[in-house]
Amino acid sequence: MDRFLEMKVFAAIAEAGSFTRAADALDMSKAAVSRYVAELEERLGVRLLHRTTRKLSLTTEGEIFQARCREMLANLEDAEAEITSRTGAASGLLKANVPVTFGLMHLSSLWPALLAHHPGLMLDLTLSDRVVDLVEEGFDVAVRIGQLPASSLISRKLASTRMILCAAPAYLAARGEPALPAELAAHDVISYSLFAAGENWTFTGALGEQTVRVTPRVRTNSGDTCRAAALLGQGIVLQPSFIVGADLAAGRLVEIMPGWRAGELGVYAVYPSRKFVAPKVRVLIDFLVESFAQPPWDN
Repeated sequence: MDRFLEMKVFAAIAEAGSFTRAADALDMSKAAVSRYVAELEERLGVRLLHRTTRKLSLTTEGEIFQARCREMLANLEDAEAEITSRTGAASGLLKANVPVTFGLMHLSSLWPALLAHHPGLMLDLTLSDRVVDLVEEGFDVAVRIGQLPASSLISRKLASTRMILCAAPAYLAARGEPALPAELAAHDVISYSLFAAGENWTFTGALGEQTVRVTPRVRTNSGDTCRAAALLGQGIVLQPSFIVGADLAAGRLVEIMPGWRAGELGVYAVYPSRKFVAPKVRVLIDFLVESFAQPPWDN
């Protein structure tokens, strides 16, 4: 006799409270269900069910065995789901949330390759710098940049990006280049309003850690606007390398105080805390990990 089938039948009876309803749920005959339970009780040498013409209930041993059956059957289902998630084809609608600037600069060019490799996949992309609730808002995955807070979400790191203090050559020629963090207080600054630390910028260098409070000439919630203002010589920005890396390489922006570091942020793919990941989510995350193995902003 198949022991897993015995447990499945017994668990169905315990759940339904009736041989007839359990038989219907399992698409089996009532006689077959009764036989499975009788043989199970005989093999175990205990009575699992109290049977009367009007009521069916679990014995103490039945309650213990039911809990074990649920656990083992759940483990079996989980094992099957894991194999399916690893081998199944990636298809269906994939709803993703990504930061605006990062999505435009570094993700928009990648989506055609992903879809070409997985023709059954459809993308629903939302670009927003707001921290969305993945479960509440129905997102399968999100890309987040920063230090991730403790949560029930599962994360996978895609890359790192360094915070860089920089300005246009024209601004530095007109206003001079600060050598120490404290000197930033006297400069025009373009501030990103979504920084957790606000206008308190912290740097680490040979003299230890120093924090300076800057007074923004421009404050905005857009990294693109910060970059554009800096390129026009309007002031100094503190922005991640994924935004200003190409401008630094081309000389359009110049790094300031390179001996002082302003920290590093992680780029992560996050998804709801589920035991097993759907194939469409798995292929997206693997694709992003491979795509950012050599981040373009580090070139």
